[in-house]
Amino acid sequence: MTNIASQDKQTPPALSRPVVNASAAATANRPDAKSKIVAKDVDFYYGDFHALKKINIVVPEHQVTALIGPSGCGKSTFLRTLNRMNDLIDGTRLTGSITLDGADIYDRSREVVGLRKQVGMVFQKPNPFPMTIFDNICYGPRIHGIRNRKLLDEVVERTLRGAALWDEVKDKLHKSAFALSGGQQQRLCIARVLAVEPDVILMDEPCSALDPNSTFRIEQLMEDLRGHYTIVIVTHNMQQAARVSQQTGFFLRGELREFDDTSTIFTNPSDEETEAYVSGRFG
Repeated sequence: MTNIASQDKQTPPALSRPVVNASAAATANRPDAKSKIVAKDVDFYYGDFHALKKINIVVPEHQVTALIGPSGCGKSTFLRTLNRMNDLIDGTRLTGSITLDGADIYDRSREVVGLRKQVGMVFQKPNPFPMTIFDNICYGPRIHGIRNRKLLDEVVERTLRGAALWDEVKDKLHKSAFALSGGQQQRLCIARVLAVEPDVILMDEPCSALDPNSTFRIEQLMEDLRGHYTIVIVTHNMQQAARVSQQTGFFLRGELREFDDTSTIFTNPSDEETEAYVSGRFG
């Protein structure tokens, strides 16, 4: 695990080093990895509020990409642009482009339900549906037309195994999901996402409501899943970003200040504000 510097909370001095060219860093970051998501010159607005400013980032396939930064910096807003969850908020507007496998996800012809099947999301707090464990997993496949009980049984077992939950719940599939612990509920939510066979999994602070043991299980799960999925995680926990991700982006005041290999971000960042944040001098 990368060693994080001391947590001195003094206000950082005025910083004068120019912003790192995050777009170039992202493109050059992992030349051997296939690009999965590419955001180019993305600006995003809540009404008149300019929440994201010229975001350029390349997310490689089958990697964990962490987004860090202080509260209100734009990282969760950016995460929600990747499956158009912000479309649900009145008065929002995006300019620039975001492509998934080369296709613009904001093209007018793009079907949003299909996009959200391809790009699943796990939220900050576990949010199982008020139904059985089995029906939680089957909810998405049924919406997409799967009715055959044998196929549904296979989906349930496969995804619960994928979420490292099968052995704990296989004898209580028809009991309420609310009977599970918080950590189990979050893994159930991950299994529910896996059930619709996404390409990308977005995670918005998935461990913030969990105890250390459950957090450890989720982090292990991310490591297991990244061989099959592209994962983008927002986290306030810098130690977690250092443990689970292969690349990290630092957001500040709606800008992507720096994006590089995680080891570089935490040991040799190019931007002074990145260094101040990861060393604990503000945030």
